Amino acid sequence: MAIDLVIRNATIVDGTRAPRFQADVAIRNGLIERIGTVGSETAGRVIDASGKILAPGFIDAHTHDDRLMLSAPDMAPKVSQGVTTVVAGNCGISLAPAMRRMSKPVTPPLDLLDDEGDWFRFSTFKQYVQELENNPAATNCALLVGHSMLRVQTMENLDRPASNGEIGRMQKLVEEALDAGAIGLSTGLYYEPARAATTEEVIEVCRPLSARNAVYCTHMRSEGDGVIDSLEETFRIGRELAIPVVVSHHKLMGKPNYGRSAETLPIIEKAMHSQTIGLDCYPYTASSTILSWSRVGIASKVLVSWSKPHPEFSGMDLKDIARAMNVSEEKAVQKLLPAGAIYFAMDEEDVQRILAFEHTMIGSDGLPHDAAPHPRLWGTFGRVLGHYRRLGLFSLEEAIYKMTGLTAATFGLTGRGAVKEGFAADLVLFDDAAIADAASFEEPLAPTKGIETVIVNGEPVWHQGRSTGARPGQVLKRTPQRSANH
Repeated sequence: MAIDLVIRNATIVDGTRAPRFQADVAIRNGLIERIGTVGSETAGRVIDASGKILAPGFIDAHTHDDRLMLSAPDMAPKVSQGVTTVVAGNCGISLAPAMRRMSKPVTPPLDLLDDEGDWFRFSTFKQYVQELENNPAATNCALLVGHSMLRVQTMENLDRPASNGEIGRMQKLVEEALDAGAIGLSTGLYYEPARAATTEEVIEVCRPLSARNAVYCTHMRSEGDGVIDSLEETFRIGRELAIPVVVSHHKLMGKPNYGRSAETLPIIEKAMHSQTIGLDCYPYTASSTILSWSRVGIASKVLVSWSKPHPEFSGMDLKDIARAMNVSEEKAVQKLLPAGAIYFAMDEEDVQRILAFEHTMIGSDGLPHDAAPHPRLWGTFGRVLGHYRRLGLFSLEEAIYKMTGLTAATFGLTGRGAVKEGFAADLVLFDDAAIADAASFEEPLAPTKGIETVIVNGEPVWHQGRSTGARPGQVLKRTPQRSANH
C-alpha cells in the first residue's frame, strides 16, 4: 500500500521519557503506520531527518486560542513553535455558548477573546464545535467551556453567588457543551465575573462533569497570599465530584510570596496520591491579563499590551505612559481602559522549580489578540527546549514528555502525544542544536528558531519557516483514563 509520507533517519524522542532512538517513520491516512526501517515503498513525499530530532507535536496545555482558530486558522504563533494541539477555553473564558448577544464593552476578561463582541456569535457550544469542524484550523483543539461565560449568560448581577435557578441553567449549558464535545469546564475565580461564586456554586455547576469524568481546570482564586487556601478549594472540588483537576499556570505572585513554590509543590504532590491532579506552567516571570489598578501594585514593572482608547501606547511601560500623559499611574490606568497588561511579579527560582517539577505540563497562556502580546504566545515551547533545558532543569526526553505524553494523558487525548504506531501523525522535526525562543518583550512576534517541519494528522502545516496553508486540525474528544500521575 502506498505511503503518504516517509521521514527517514530521524532521531526519535517519543514523548514517553524513553531514551531517544534512530528510525524511519511511515505515515498513511493521518496515522503513524510504521516505525523502524522503511523500505522502498512508494511514498508521496520523503523528508530526510538526518541529524534532527523527531518528536510528537507539542500539546499546548493552556491557551486562549478559541477565536484565533477561526480568525487566523493558519495558527502561525503555535505551529511555528511545534504545537499541533491547543487546549482552549481556559480561565473561565470561552467563545460559546453565547445565546445572549454580548453588550459593549464586553465584560472583562471575556474581552481577551474579542473586545468588540462580534465573535461571540455561537448561541450553543455545538454551533462553535461545528464551525471548527467545518472550517478547521492548522492545529487540533481540545475545548473547555468557561464558567465566567456561563455566569455572564445566565445572571443579571455578577457580584453575588448564583441562585439555585441560575445554577440549574448553567448546568444545562455544561451538559450541552459536554454533549457537543467539550472535555471539561474551566473557572477563573480570580476574575471579577466569577469572584463572587462560592465553592458550592462551582461544585454544583460542575456536577455534570462527574458522569463523564470530565476535567476541571482553574485559574485559582489566589496565586498570591491565599494560594494554599485556593489549592485546597481546587482539590475539594475535584474530590467532591470525583473528577480530575488541573491547576492552571501555577505561579506565586508578588514579592512577599517569592519562594513559596517550595511550599506549594509538596502540597500538590501529596494530594496527587489520593486524587487526580495536573498542573501547567509557562516559562516566564511575567504574567499577562487585563489591566487594572488593583493588579499594578504587586508588579515591579507593567507593560501595556493593548488599549482600546489609546492603541498608540501598546507595548510601552506604564510609568512612561503616565509621564507622557502627565498624570499619575493610577489616572493613566483609568484613561487606558479597557486595556491589557504584562505584569512582572514572579521570582525566577519559583518558575524554575515549578517547571522542573515532575508533573508540570507546559502551557503558553498566550493572548493572541493583544497588540503587543507577551512573548509566551510565540516563544513558550522554544524557551523550554532552549533556555531552560540548557540550564539543566531537565533532559530533552523529560522536556518533550512535559509537552506531549503527560499532557495527552492528563486531558484524555487518546492516540496523541507519542510517536507510536497507530497514533495520529502529529509530529515536529527540529534542530536540537538550534532550537530557541526568538520572541522577546521588545519583539514578541518572532517564530521559534530551529523548527523545521510541523505535521498535523499527517499533513505538514509549517515547513522551512512558513505556514503551508494546510488546515487538517480536528476537534479532539476526551477519553477518560487514569492520570499519568497514578
